[in-house]
Amino acid sequence: MFAIRSATAADVPVIRQLIRELAEYERLTDEAVVTESALRETLFGPRPWAEVLIGEVGAEVAGFALFFHNYSTFVGKPGLYVEDVFVRPQFRGRGLGTAFFQRMARIAVDRGCGRMEWAVLDWNEPALNFYRKIGAVPMSDWTVQRLVGVKVLELANLS
Repeated sequence: MFAIRSATAADVPVIRQLIRELAEYERLTDEAVVTESALRETLFGPRPWAEVLIGEVGAEVAGFALFFHNYSTFVGKPGLYVEDVFVRPQFRGRGLGTAFFQRMARIAVDRGCGRMEWAVLDWNEPALNFYRKIGAVPMSDWTVQRLVGVKVLELANLS
């Protein structure tokens, strides 16, 4: 069996390693530039921006889930945005992914959230099948938009 717990600052090195493993799986290693210092500051500093759950099998870390709150103007309630869920390959198929989503759903209900949302890569068929299984509905009418790095600076007139 596995256990799920809230991460602490002592987990920063393993969180960074799990992010690297996720980036490898998603074929995005060039984009995974986060440092332990950045994780420590943004997850456990004076203003935490996100929360992390750690899944363990015995003393071994099996995966993580990272989430934060957003807000729905239409519903007038906070939402819970799931940024990442990753289960190491040797622990897949045991229910840990489902347990992560169940725990986050309980957190969402406890905090009065009106919805949960996340994004998934189009080619990630195992994840898409899993999300259908837990009842998620794709938002086919919506396209994610993103500004990164220099484009944010340009828009802010800072470059």
